Amino acid sequence: MNRLFLQNIAEQMAVLSTLDRLNESVLSAGQIATGVLRQGGKILFCGNGGSAADSQHLAAELTGRFIQDRRPLAAMALSTDTSALTCIANDYAFDEVFARQVQGLGRAGDLLIGISTSGNSKNVIRAVEEAKKIGMHTLGLLGRDGGQLKALCEHSIVVPSQVTARIQESHILIGHTLCGLIEQGLGLV
Repeated sequence: MNRLFLQNIAEQMAVLSTLDRLNESVLSAGQIATGVLRQGGKILFCGNGGSAADSQHLAAELTGRFIQDRRPLAAMALSTDTSALTCIANDYAFDEVFARQVQGLGRAGDLLIGISTSGNSKNVIRAVEEAKKIGMHTLGLLGRDGGQLKALCEHSIVVPSQVTARIQESHILIGHTLCGLIEQGLGLV
């Protein structure tokens, strides 16, 4: 009998048992994000593959609703505009697909959340570099050892796992917690 599901559960439970050490980092990230939105700023998300999907998911939780009906919050995933992605990749380079959007859409005081399970995604690194030049806050939602993004971001949350699927599962837990902290911090729930 195949035990893959049970093995996956056991692996995720092992990762979950270590995440309590990230509590202060997650709370701090929630305060930063809440402050950005309170000041009229926006949250931009970027990532590749599953992290692109997580970016879309979390942006939708903020512009739509999370816990209950409330006003929409300013958030967007930079991975969703296929015309921008293909134009920028074609005319410049794939490494620039998020950086160019940050340059055009980001403003000082906004927040860029870069999601990368390795912490070494070149296009996320470039986006963070551009965000910092503009004066945006930067948060890395990372895995493994945090890679290059850990030191580059103003604030990093690193899931201590080597397994991409377990990191992504933890990123959604952390992302949902951030959404909840934002709603609480803004008095919307």
